[in-house]
Amino acid sequence: MGFSKEKRRLKIRKRVRKTITGTPVKPRLSVFRSNNDIYAQLIDDVNGVTLASASSRDKEIDVTDKTKSEASVIVGEAIAKKALDKNIDSISFDRGGYLYHGRVKSLAEGARKGGLKF
Repeated sequence: MGFSKEKRRLKIRKRVRKTITGTPVKPRLSVFRSNNDIYAQLIDDVNGVTLASASSRDKEIDVTDKTKSEASVIVGEAIAKKALDKNIDSISFDRGGYLYHGRVKSLAEGARKGGLKF
């Protein structure tokens, strides 16, 4: 018997989090993906504070009539804009145990397009 998808993801997530930490200067961009939406947070792990967040459910982000991947790009650009407003231009990317593929990759590309450096 193998691991369920969720257990496998949590195992990978713990392994990834051992090496990736966020600082006030270079916060961690954490990604969470649900069946319908995608969420991104900039986290300062030193102080335990969320600096900025964006999701496909935010009112200012219009994702109606968009595919989930297109919505992910828009969320990536939105989190990049919020980060640049707080004078943050460099981040550590935390894929949250998900494969760097599909919506997670789209969010990362949107953040890069918005001006963030990984």
